[in-house]
Amino acid sequence: MKIFSLLGFDSASHSVRTEVTSGVTAFLTVCYILAVVPSVLATTGIDRAGAFTATALVTGLTTLLGAFWARQPFIQGPGLGLNAFFAFTIVQAMGYSYQEALAIVFVESAVFLVLILANVHRHIIESIPSSLRHALVAGIGMFISFIGLKNAGIIVSNPSTLVQLGEFTPAALLGMLSILLSGILTVRKVSGAMFYSIAACTLIGLPLGVTTVPDGFLPFSLPHFVMPVHFHFNFMSTRFVEVVIVIFTLLIINVFDALGSAIGVSSNTGAMSPDGSIPRIKGSLAACSIGSLVGSIFGLSAVSVMAESTSGAAAGGRTGMSSAVTGLLFLVALFLSPFFLLIPLAATSGCLVLVGVYMISSIPSINLEDISEALPAFITIIMIVLTYSIADGICFGMMSFVIIKLFAGRRSELSLSMYILSFLFLLKEML
Repeated sequence: MKIFSLLGFDSASHSVRTEVTSGVTAFLTVCYILAVVPSVLATTGIDRAGAFTATALVTGLTTLLGAFWARQPFIQGPGLGLNAFFAFTIVQAMGYSYQEALAIVFVESAVFLVLILANVHRHIIESIPSSLRHALVAGIGMFISFIGLKNAGIIVSNPSTLVQLGEFTPAALLGMLSILLSGILTVRKVSGAMFYSIAACTLIGLPLGVTTVPDGFLPFSLPHFVMPVHFHFNFMSTRFVEVVIVIFTLLIINVFDALGSAIGVSSNTGAMSPDGSIPRIKGSLAACSIGSLVGSIFGLSAVSVMAESTSGAAAGGRTGMSSAVTGLLFLVALFLSPFFLLIPLAATSGCLVLVGVYMISSIPSINLEDISEALPAFITIIMIVLTYSIADGICFGMMSFVIIKLFAGRRSELSLSMYILSFLFLLKEML
C-alpha cells in the first residue's frame, strides 16, 4: 500500500508482522509514562486527569508525525528526565508556578523548532566525535537497563552507597523472571519475544499480587478533558535573566536527549551512516519541537525522542510503521487507560535489560588503546547512568574530550563547533 511506503516500508526487505509486533512491544515498554508523567505533573498543581489525556494524545500524535517524517521507529513523548526537570526543578526548586513553567516550555520549543529549521542540528551531530557517538549508544543501553532494574525494585536507593540490591519482593522476582524469559525467548528465536515476555509477566503478576485489578474494573474509559490546564500560560515573570537561563538549560537537555536517543535507535536499526549522520533526523526533531509546542498548550512538559524507542528497534522495527503502530496505540489508550495501566513496571524489566545487551555491542568500536578517545567515552557512558541523564553524559564526555585533546597537543582533531559546544555545556552545568 502507498501509505506503507510513506512510512519507509518496503515489502521486499521488511515484514509487516515484525513492524507491528515491534510497535506493540515499544508501546508496552513505554506505556508506563501514562501513569508516571501525570503523577509527577500533578505535584505542580496540574490536573492529573487532564495530564493523562495530554500525555496520551500528544505522544500519539507526535509519534505518528515523526513516523512519516523520519520513517524510523522513534517514539516521541514526554521523557522522564524532562518531566522531572519541569516539576522538581523549575516549579518546586526555583519557585515558578506551573503556568510560568508551561510558558517557558512553549518558548523553548519555539527556539528548538527554529534551530531545526535552520539546520543547526546537523552541525551539532557532526561535532560529536565518533568515539563519543559509540559511547553514547552503550551509555543509553546501560541507562535503559538501569531503569528496568529500578522499576522492578531489583536495584533500590541507599543513603550510604546510593544504590544497592533490593529485597526479593514479588515485584523484584517478577522483574527477574521477565529478564530471564526475555533472554530465553530471544535465544530460541521466538518472533516478538519481548512482547510475549511482557504479556506473560503481566499475567503471572496476578497471583503474585504485582498486577492488581481494581474493584469494578472496566477496560474502557472515556478520555478526560484537558480543559482544566490548556492555555494556562503566564509570560509575566519578572525574573527575565533567570528565565533565559532556564530556557537555555531546558533547550540543551531537550536537544541532546533527542539526539542521543535517535543515535541509539539508528545504531540498532543500521540506519546510521558511517559518518554518523542519521537519515531524516530533521523530521524527527521537528516533530519533537512541534509536540512540545502543542504539549505546553495542553499542560505537558517538553517532548523528546524517548530512550525506550530502542526496544522497538531491538524487537525488529526498522521503519516508521513500527512507530506509527506505537502512536496509534497511545491514541487507543485514551479509551483503554484502565486496561493499559494494569501492566506493572516489573513486567517490562526484561525488555529494557535486553535492549541494554544489544546496545553495548557498540563498545568494541571505541578505540580503547587511545586514552584520549577511551577516557571521554568512558566518562560519557558512566555519567549517563550515574546522573540519570543522557544530556549530562554528553556534556561531560564532550568537555573531557576537548580538554584532553587540547592539552595532549592534538588540537588538529578538534573543530570549532566542539569548542563552542563545550563552552555551552560548561555554562549549562554552572548555571
